[in-house]
Amino acid sequence: MLAFGWLGPLTLNVGGMRLQGNRLLLRTGIESDLARLRSILLEVEVAQWWGGLGDEEIREQFIGSRFGYVIEVDEQVIGGIQYSEEDDPMYRRAGIDIFLTAVSHGLGYGTEAVRLLARHLLFKRNHHRITIDPAAANAAAIRTYEKVGFRRVGIMRRYERGPDGTWHDGLLMDLLKDEFIDA
Repeated sequence: MLAFGWLGPLTLNVGGMRLQGNRLLLRTGIESDLARLRSILLEVEVAQWWGGLGDEEIREQFIGSRFGYVIEVDEQVIGGIQYSEEDDPMYRRAGIDIFLTAVSHGLGYGTEAVRLLARHLLFKRNHHRITIDPAAANAAAIRTYEKVGFRRVGIMRRYERGPDGTWHDGLLMDLLKDEFIDA
């Protein structure tokens, strides 16, 4: 294990990257995580925001991916988190997206996972800005992101198509490095 001071423990291994939080672990997904991730994404409380991802999309985004991790608590997968990066020096930034099983909602795991990945992106990957774009109606997610320091930038009208086939507004939020709220 490598220690990066206040950044917390970061373990690099053959199977991918692991970011250890106080109560949870972000780790590269493996094939045996596929069924659990699929079942979480099919939960009504999750599917309303994420829609349906097929097995190939789940694999691409969370299994062996450099940009996607499973969220694990007590050796149980409770969700997934991913990031994107824009490397053009004029627009360099990162973006985050997350989902958690419904039974883990409201327990602080989402805040911890977003904070852990944001800390990594800001201070290890050296991004100065991170964006996140929840559905404008997803009040719980918005509160979670605000606890980490994300601020509301504006509404993106008819931003994404929901599982019901209609267009829904998204909320653009961003976090600047000096606005990060660490636990």
